[in-house]
Amino acid sequence: MTDLRTHAAEIAEQFSDHLDVSTDEVEERLERLVSEYRVPVDEARRSVVNSYLDDAGIERDELGGGAGGNEQTLLNDIDQDEQWVDVRAKVVDLWEPRSDAIAQVGLLGDESGRMKFVSFTTSELPELEEGKSYALGNVVTDEYQGNFSVKLNRTTSIAELDEEIEVGDDSTAVEGALVDIQSGSGLIKRCPEEDCTRVLQNGRCSEHGNVEGEFDLRIKAVLDDGDEVQEVIFNREMTEELTGIELDEAKQMAMDALDTTIVEEEMRGDLVGYYYRVTGPTFRRYVLANEVERLSDPTDAEELLIKARSM
Repeated sequence: MTDLRTHAAEIAEQFSDHLDVSTDEVEERLERLVSEYRVPVDEARRSVVNSYLDDAGIERDELGGGAGGNEQTLLNDIDQDEQWVDVRAKVVDLWEPRSDAIAQVGLLGDESGRMKFVSFTTSELPELEEGKSYALGNVVTDEYQGNFSVKLNRTTSIAELDEEIEVGDDSTAVEGALVDIQSGSGLIKRCPEEDCTRVLQNGRCSEHGNVEGEFDLRIKAVLDDGDEVQEVIFNREMTEELTGIELDEAKQMAMDALDTTIVEEEMRGDLVGYYYRVTGPTFRRYVLANEVERLSDPTDAEELLIKARSM
C-alpha cells in the first residue's frame, strides 16, 4: 500500500461514523494536492481532514485514532503533528490554565523526556494528579514552531498506573555572562485564544488577527561564556524568580510610565553583566530555563555584547 493510500485509509476510517467517504475518494483528494499543487503530504493530510471536519460539522477531538489501536510512543519520539498515539507518563507539573476552555495544562514525563499536555473542558475527562503516573490512550500530537505537545480529548482513555514512571532528564546546563536582553522581553501580551501562546505584535496575533491580549512576563537573554553565545528564554515564573518583579508589579510600572518598555529596561539594568548558570531543555536555538543561579559579581559586558551581536 502506498503512503497516500495508507493516509487515505486512515482518514476514511476516522470519519466512518460521521460521513459516507471512501478510501478511493480520500486518496484522490490527497493525490491532487500532492501532485498538482506540490503540497507536502503532512499538509495535504491536514487540509483534507479539516475539510471533512467542516463537512461533518464536528470538532477534531470527536475523531478517534482509527481502527487497530495506536502505537505506544515515548514522548521524545513524537515528531509529527496530528498523530494519534498512546503514552505512559508521569504528571511532572500542573499549571494554571489561561483559558476557561482548558481544564488542565501541564508537563508529562517519561524515560525519554518531558512534554506539555493540554486537556480541554469540553472533553469532560477526569483530572490528572501531579506526581501520579498514567496510561493515556488515544491522545493527539500537536506542533507549534517545532515544539510538540499532546492533547487529551473526549476519546482519550485514562488509567492510573500502579508503578511510577521514571522521568528522564533531557535538560542541559549553560554558563556565561548575560550580555544582552533581546527585543520582546519584559512585559508582553499573548493571544488569549484557546491554546494559543503567540506573542502579539502591535496588538495583533499572527494567526487570530487583532485581539485583546493577556499580559505575561518573559526574558529572551544571551549568555556568552567567552567561546560561544547561547540564547535563553525565561518564562514568567523564572523571570519573576530572576528579577524579583512579579506580573502585577510589572503592569503597575508600565501603567505609571505609560510605557511597557520600562519593564524591559529595568530588567536590563539589573541583569546584564552578571554570570549565570541556566539549566533546562533545549528548543531550537534556545535553552528554556527551569533553573537559574547567579555565579559572580557583574563584569563589563560591552565587549562581549559586541561579539554576541556579531554572531
